[in-house]
Amino acid sequence: MSTAEQLAVIDQLCARPLPAAPGGPFRAGEGGPAFHLADLRVGAECREDDGFGTREAEEQLEAECEALVFVLSRRWGEPQRLDLIEYLVRSAGGEPVPEPLATLCGCVGVLYAWRAGDRWLAVGLGRQDRELPLRLLAVAAAEDPEGTARERPGRPEGGGDAGAGPPPAAADVSHSSGCTSNGRPRPNRYR
Repeated sequence: MSTAEQLAVIDQLCARPLPAAPGGPFRAGEGGPAFHLADLRVGAECREDDGFGTREAEEQLEAECEALVFVLSRRWGEPQRLDLIEYLVRSAGGEPVPEPLATLCGCVGVLYAWRAGDRWLAVGLGRQDRELPLRLLAVAAAEDPEGTARERPGRPEGGGDAGAGPPPAAADVSHSSGCTSNGRPRPNRYR
């Protein structure tokens, strides 16, 4: 799926009425109460090889995620980098975690989130198990689950600043892969 096709899927997620009943995670167009979840790209199955093919496929998906974050940043401003480890720990400790973060925290390490009109939108990379393929996904929700994304003043909806730079580099890279050489964020190494 090209970046243009990924953007079209994201626009559809933001425009569609939200589901009232839970759906399965990581199925295109599904989600849960008040959110949609869609795969934008699914990587190759993990193979029993020297790891080179798998790592190459992961790097390709990382590059696609970076490109998508860059394009969405031009639309809606700098993203809020949301580290889901905190939510995974809370969930494991029996504390409530709001959706869609509860669905995502077991398989996605970092989300990049924006306020997109009347929806909260986030993209990230993740996998549900080491043997399963890596996925580039998007989630759109009615409300910001934890007040993480704020309206960006001076950014019209759907508009953007042609001179906007890349999203900010992540300060905490304890469980992410850091940044690329051009300073753009590189998503975590997944669960």
